[in-house]
Amino acid sequence: MSAPLSFFRATGRLLAFAWVLVSAAVALAWHRRDLAARARWLHVACRRALRVLGVRCFAVGTASVGPGTIIVANHVGYLDILVLAATRPAVFVAKREVASWPLFGWFARGAGTRFVDRERRGDVARVAAEFAPAIAAGVSVVLFLEGTSTDGRTVKPFKSSLLAPAVAAHWVVVPAALSYGLPAGHDVAEEVCWWGDRTLLPHLLHLFTLPRIAAYVAWGAAEPAGGDRKALAARLHAHVSRLHTALHKDPQEMFAAPTSAGEIAFT
Repeated sequence: MSAPLSFFRATGRLLAFAWVLVSAAVALAWHRRDLAARARWLHVACRRALRVLGVRCFAVGTASVGPGTIIVANHVGYLDILVLAATRPAVFVAKREVASWPLFGWFARGAGTRFVDRERRGDVARVAAEFAPAIAAGVSVVLFLEGTSTDGRTVKPFKSSLLAPAVAAHWVVVPAALSYGLPAGHDVAEEVCWWGDRTLLPHLLHLFTLPRIAAYVAWGAAEPAGGDRKALAARLHAHVSRLHTALHKDPQEMFAAPTSAGEIAFT
């Protein structure tokens, strides 16, 4: 596509995204009451944001995610948060640096995201203990147990500390895998995944120029958390890795939306 058309697309999307932010800021004033209200607010705001960004979301498999479920997924960047939040109201756990990110930090704080300093063992325990109110309110909690984002080619080993309250209370956990597709001539690992030492704002601005993005969420079977948390983390990692392997095809094939995936309608 020519540079002028790409420029006009990016400008139009940027203005529309700004409107989404303004609308979300106004709506947030009415959703400060509790975590459930904030999760619903994020759910609506992320659906609008994905429409602006030209992201089409597809579900692979049946999402057996009931009220108050722990969702464990691989992590390739900030777009994962928008996609998962758009599928259902949820609260996220993020590293403390996210709180200071432009735009996404504001979204995260407004949505009741729990920020954790993974270098401090006590801080992980503190955040893990804060899951209970969200679960009791029937809100899903999303954990990215790799501890960092990746280029999307593999799933790194899972850290188990955040699973401690799920094991103690026998909460239900559901594995999920995320992957993305782009038209020919584009590179998902470089243009969608946000990892390594990439700077957020330039990466986000480039995202506005992409013609369209296909986002896929593959769901695994729900199970009650139990036993040793490290064994549970290893089991969930195996589930997510299998889903990811089955899902991770050529980006252009994924962009074509296989018939086995059902598009998620954002109304």
